[in-house]
Amino acid sequence: MRGAWMWPAFAVLTVLDGLLIHWRPLAGDGTALVPALLLAFFFNLVVVAVLAPMAGALLRRRRRDLPRLVSHDYAGTVLLGVVSGLVLLAGLLHGPAVEEGRRDVRAQTLAVHRYVLGQAPPEYRPHLAAADTLRLEEDLFRTCVPGDDPKRRLCLFVNTDQEPAGVQVDGNREPNSSFGGRRSGA
Repeated sequence: MRGAWMWPAFAVLTVLDGLLIHWRPLAGDGTALVPALLLAFFFNLVVVAVLAPMAGALLRRRRRDLPRLVSHDYAGTVLLGVVSGLVLLAGLLHGPAVEEGRRDVRAQTLAVHRYVLGQAPPEYRPHLAAADTLRLEEDLFRTCVPGDDPKRRLCLFVNTDQEPAGVQVDGNREPNSSFGGRRSGA
């Protein structure tokens, strides 16, 4: 058992892959830590349970001197490393899209702050920190700022596809929570 590396590699690389997915998401704007760890666990479990036995059988065809358990361990260890490399590569390739999404969120936040502080009725200014934002499309957000009356929100459409971001008042005062969807920070 001196050369049994697959399970220790599984444990270490699952944590490493989870952190990589959290820091460098594979898709979307980001992945929280626990879902990232679960996704990494799933990827590595598929490698250990499905791919490693098949790759170990192929390895045994080339090297008949290896016991089945050893070939399975060697193949699994190498495949776990390959998965980690693929997770890193996918995260790096998706990095520019993540950064663009973050720039859009910053631009919409700045546009809402400027509008509320400069043009909105004064009753909305103290509640600016309680604004919530819904991303409608890649470059289109809907941000609602509560007022003194909880039923009268100031809702704004913010288009980040232009410089500076465009702001348009939405006549519908329903909160974003009534529409569902994906939230972004405001």
